[in-house]
Amino acid sequence: MKTAKLIAAIALACSPLLVQAQALRLSTTTSTENSGLLAWLLPAFEARAGIKVQVISVGTGKALELAKNGDVDVTLVHARAAEDKFVADGYGIDRRDVMYNDFVIAGPVSDPAGIKGSKEVVAALRRIAATGAKFISRGDASGTDVMEKSYWKMAGTLPAGSRYLSAGLGMGEVLTMAAELQAYTLTDRATYSTYKAKTGLAIVVEGDPKMYNPYGIITVNPARHPGVNARGARALTDWITSSEGQQRIASFRPAGQQLFFPSAEPN
Repeated sequence: MKTAKLIAAIALACSPLLVQAQALRLSTTTSTENSGLLAWLLPAFEARAGIKVQVISVGTGKALELAKNGDVDVTLVHARAAEDKFVADGYGIDRRDVMYNDFVIAGPVSDPAGIKGSKEVVAALRRIAATGAKFISRGDASGTDVMEKSYWKMAGTLPAGSRYLSAGLGMGEVLTMAAELQAYTLTDRATYSTYKAKTGLAIVVEGDPKMYNPYGIITVNPARHPGVNARGARALTDWITSSEGQQRIASFRPAGQQLFFPSAEPN
């Protein structure tokens, strides 16, 4: 009896260590968290794989930095050039396409720049700059911030002075700020949809092919960081790009609207 109790006590003491050893650390963008997508996806994966996923939701730049330092095991982001460089520099392996959504410009219903209905993002930004309207930038090296900066570079202009505000904040906070200041901002459609009722902002520009927004998943290179949970990362990568994972992405439809579209190559 004493032996049985001892074994049970040891098992109980060790169980937190076992759970911790099985945990998978995922860095990802605020859009996947704020939209509710991860809350929809991860429980299905955790139930199937028996692996608990610990999520760190930040901008893409920070998500890749965490992966580069070996502070996470796998990363799910949306900045293809940065993703390719991350792999080419030896920090990541096995990058795979997962899904896509799109960017939109959101702004006040009053639309002071008169850009509502435009399908050309660069022309719309030029008009924002020319009309004296305000624009809020993420300013946080996220995938959205990188894309926004590329559009302004193509536009060859910026709103003057304090009419261009660099917030250094996540997407949800920037949408809230844009609503308070009656300003425009670039956002992914998924996060906009989550914050639409709260902010009252309207989509004023959408549909430009330049606003396509693909997401990829990358395993941190275990050769560079031997302590990473490469096995768990592979399990998540295989699942999220499988027919089951892809179907679950497609079935994420808050208020009946599909926000992410699967794009993985068939396994």
